[in-house]
Amino acid sequence: MKRKVIFDCDPGVDDGVALLLALSAKHEIDLLGVTTVAGNVSAELTARNACVIREIVGRLDVPIFSGCTKPLVRDPIGAGHFHGESGLGDLPIRALTHHASSEHAVDFLVRTLIDAAPESMSLVITGPMTNVATALQREPRCLKGIKEFVIMGGARSEGGNITASAEYNIYADPHAAQKIFNAGPRVWAFGLDATHQVRATPARTATLSAIGTPIARAAAQLIEFSNALPANGPREHGSPLHDPCPIVWLIQPELFEFIPCHVDVETESPLTLGHTAVEFRPRADREQNVRWAVRANADGVFSLINRVF
Repeated sequence: MKRKVIFDCDPGVDDGVALLLALSAKHEIDLLGVTTVAGNVSAELTARNACVIREIVGRLDVPIFSGCTKPLVRDPIGAGHFHGESGLGDLPIRALTHHASSEHAVDFLVRTLIDAAPESMSLVITGPMTNVATALQREPRCLKGIKEFVIMGGARSEGGNITASAEYNIYADPHAAQKIFNAGPRVWAFGLDATHQVRATPARTATLSAIGTPIARAAAQLIEFSNALPANGPREHGSPLHDPCPIVWLIQPELFEFIPCHVDVETESPLTLGHTAVEFRPRADREQNVRWAVRANADGVFSLINRVF
């Protein structure tokens, strides 16, 4: 049976690839809606970018809802230097034929989750977790409909990618992330430990581009933009493909290995704000409600992406 999925994201180059994949995998994923949030770029741009991706795939049946414009507590921090002025690298931005819904993302989340059958919904989150945390804060009854959170965020052994100890999605709204990790439903977490194993090498990117479909070409163009950034290391190594990993897992979970753990998020210290404290040791006073991805089959990930595109 296909998972019922809501995809919360902040497109974003790698979010863009993830959204291309989620929208294309209609035989594997029942995508009920896409919610966008301020993160990599502004809330206005992330909603527009999601609509751009939707039109590339031709899935106008999937509604898009624009959400929170700033984090719960901290000041906003964008990442346009990694994603380009538009947020989608150098992907052409054409005039839209369909725009985001007028309903706010948080209202959609509350309405959908309250009406859902118990533990029936998978919430994929690949940006700051502000929308989902706000929905749970506003209406705790939302929890009954959630089967699992599937997130891209955090780091343990790899260190951070925005500070020495913090991964961007967690750092952008650490208070929201702490709420999600401790909300109750199981969390499947794809941090930098796993996503840094999934690198879009030139050979893999060329194979993707050679598929020749508009979707594959768009994905390859987004990846090439990321590969060209000095911050991602030598171009021949390829950039990490962070946000598609949770979507790939929904389709083919055996491509990843996990260890049960407890996760707390640092929300106070200026030095380590957004750090994910990942504890693998079982403790009587701490539930191991998180499954932390430690290994990824990169060849398998790209084979799946190529097949879907």
